[in-house]
Amino acid sequence: MSEAEQVPASAPDAAVLDALNGTDSNGTEALNATAKFVATPEGTALAYGSLVLMALLPIFFGALRSVSCSKSKELGENGSDSGFRNAADMPETITSRDAARFPIIASCTLFGLYLFFKVFSQEYINLLLSVYFFVLGVLALSHTMSPLMSRIFPASCPNKQYQLLFTQGSGESKEEIVNYEFDTKNLVCLVISSVVGVWYLLKKHWIANNLFGLAFALNGVELLHLNNVSTGCILLGGLFVYDVFWVFGTNVMVTVAKSFEAPIKLVFPQDLLEKGLEASNFAMLGLGDIVIPGIFIALLLRFDVSLKKNSRTYFYSSFLAYIFGLGLTIFVMHTFKHAQPALLYLVPACVGFPVIVALFKGELTEMFRYEEASPEEAGSKDESSESEKKDQ
Repeated sequence: MSEAEQVPASAPDAAVLDALNGTDSNGTEALNATAKFVATPEGTALAYGSLVLMALLPIFFGALRSVSCSKSKELGENGSDSGFRNAADMPETITSRDAARFPIIASCTLFGLYLFFKVFSQEYINLLLSVYFFVLGVLALSHTMSPLMSRIFPASCPNKQYQLLFTQGSGESKEEIVNYEFDTKNLVCLVISSVVGVWYLLKKHWIANNLFGLAFALNGVELLHLNNVSTGCILLGGLFVYDVFWVFGTNVMVTVAKSFEAPIKLVFPQDLLEKGLEASNFAMLGLGDIVIPGIFIALLLRFDVSLKKNSRTYFYSSFLAYIFGLGLTIFVMHTFKHAQPALLYLVPACVGFPVIVALFKGELTEMFRYEEASPEEAGSKDESSESEKKDQ
């Protein structure tokens, strides 16, 4: 969604692009309508250029990391060391059934939040949400920083291994509740992430918000895997309808967006040139506009890798399509001065461009036949192969 009024956050799972011009950083409407902030052309260009750049970073690096995740998952399925020490690091595979249900679940969540904000105090709801997203944000940012920390961590410092283990019961009935392995590098990442989290809780500063938002987006693109292109088309098509309906058909999306305070969006001030880091009039991009197309783009990168042709044709075509779709959203929004559902433009671009490329290359059938097995399917394949060996 894109609109001409400023809002502090987007609805969960919503594909939202907002030009924020009418309120302060806490979402309070200006008392004097004639005194509304009007962004300069330079400020607007800087804000939206920065948002586009921030959107591209988690998609690009998340897609690259998803390839490593996929390879590690395959090693684990083959009985080798998968490289995943904890369940939280395992990619989650989205099947066609999950994709078909997702817009329905997202709609129920959105409408549920709408009712909550109508019935209960906005202040207490946002307090609970802040604590919840503080925990998630610290973990997400810590996971995002881990590869970088592994490279810059001094070799002279000892890197000790730790394990956090909680069990229930005893003897043969003992069951693991929590089994988390980490090392000194992970602890350093966790401390840094916690400092950012406290900064966000106390100040709600836009830089802290963006650090958490980028971490959420990158983790989403990296760890949410579509099992095939058809599933991606179902998911994007369903959310295309979802986004258009809730933006154009009702005021639910806008109401929740104006009430919801959480780091589920990227923001950049349009008055940065005038007020510096204390700027308060933001342009915003919802994380749904990044993660949803991003997991499809990451799938196409893994398809490129599976072709073993040392080319990334489908990845680059979809990546350029995303840039085109996002730019078109911004253009239409400013031309018509009306809220725009970003997936209305992103979905046709991100799906259409790679399909056209596949048609020209004669690889359309191969692209739609490419499939990644879910953990359940992989487990059933392993069991069937073991039974076949026993029969032989």
